[in-house]
Amino acid sequence: MKTGMRNILLAASLALATGPALAADPVEITVQRFFGTCDADWGTNTDISKAIGECGIITSQINKFAADNPDIKVNVNTVEWPGYDQLTAQLASGEPPDLVTIHESVLSDYQSKGLLQPLDEVLKSAGVDPAGFTAAGREGVTKDGQIFGLPIDSHTMLWHINMNYFRKAGLVNADGTPILPKTADELLAQAKQFKEKVGKPYLVQSMANEKGAFYRAMYIYLTQMKSDFFADPTHLKLNTPEAKKIVQLFKDIYDQDLTTKDQDYAASLSGFTKGDGGVLLNGTWVVGDFDALSKAQGNALSDGYTVYPYPPVFGGTPAYWSDGHSWALTKKDRSPEQAAAIQKFLKFMADTNFEWARTGHLPAQQAVIDSAQFKALPHVTTILDIAATAKPLPAQVRHQFAVNDIIGEEVAAAIMGQKDIDAALADAETRVNDLLAN
Repeated sequence: MKTGMRNILLAASLALATGPALAADPVEITVQRFFGTCDADWGTNTDISKAIGECGIITSQINKFAADNPDIKVNVNTVEWPGYDQLTAQLASGEPPDLVTIHESVLSDYQSKGLLQPLDEVLKSAGVDPAGFTAAGREGVTKDGQIFGLPIDSHTMLWHINMNYFRKAGLVNADGTPILPKTADELLAQAKQFKEKVGKPYLVQSMANEKGAFYRAMYIYLTQMKSDFFADPTHLKLNTPEAKKIVQLFKDIYDQDLTTKDQDYAASLSGFTKGDGGVLLNGTWVVGDFDALSKAQGNALSDGYTVYPYPPVFGGTPAYWSDGHSWALTKKDRSPEQAAAIQKFLKFMADTNFEWARTGHLPAQQAVIDSAQFKALPHVTTILDIAATAKPLPAQVRHQFAVNDIIGEEVAAAIMGQKDIDAALADAETRVNDLLAN
């Protein structure tokens, strides 16, 4: 009896000494993303439905996930777009983030080197079925028969239109929609009419230190004209009659002062909202921001914004440049608890894909595309067909960001008169093919 009492008292004294059991430390995962910083506006927001724009929505998504999962600590690294130099350095050092935003066009560059973990089993364990992805999303993240990313969206380039100016220029149909050109000659004629009536350039373009827009325009129009410039994914064929037509049109627009000049990316965005011109050439990712501006007063887009796909001014079949954002998982050692936390994060991002679609991007979940909620979003009806007609470059084309930059640089040089068109297209071919050969 004395021994038993002694044991009871000893246990009680140990309990008093140690106190109540401490809660386990949260499981930590590191998430690296681009899309900008906006903590001043959305840093503490957990109501995703209130957020606006890419940065606001992704920040609020991560905030909401963290609030719903206090046992998981999400360390967020926000990198300057696109962040691949930093990611490459992190992978080389052996200290990469766990999850990272990657363009689907770039996935192959990392996947082919064994730096990313296949997600087939990860998604299955998370309860995310790839059969529910859109066709474009599924194609974008599938490499060598395996899935290497959770697709977030599909995106493309668009014509963002100041309808206040289009009305002033007399370029509006009876139903209130903009009159869009059907041929290259019509585009030039409308641009001249616009400038005469409004006193502003027809196009607002990012031409300083911006390479992507010209490449994407080339891609859109070459694809519509069925010019298979990458029939061989290891060899570019660009010095063609079709390519010359496209560059000549943009050069005519430039030479006749029908476009803004010397604006970088940020200046072109700001300039469009201030009324610098009629049509901004930019992507799906700014639709949400511009729509919000059009509902406010005191800016050039107030009660006067709409958006359309690039008009097929060279004829052919509707087809559009496409890429997509995705969440990829780096290959590294993790605890079972970290693996489970990552699965939860991916499931949450898939489940909140509608909120991301409010940016203007096309969602990667087919159920969202098909939903009445998505179809009720502003401007969806004018761009929804892109989901079926967008055509990304084949996955076998490696170094797609570098290919983009080279073509964009050479085309810009031709448009601005720094090079002859033939020479620029020939140089683009040579430079890209040298890159792909090495």
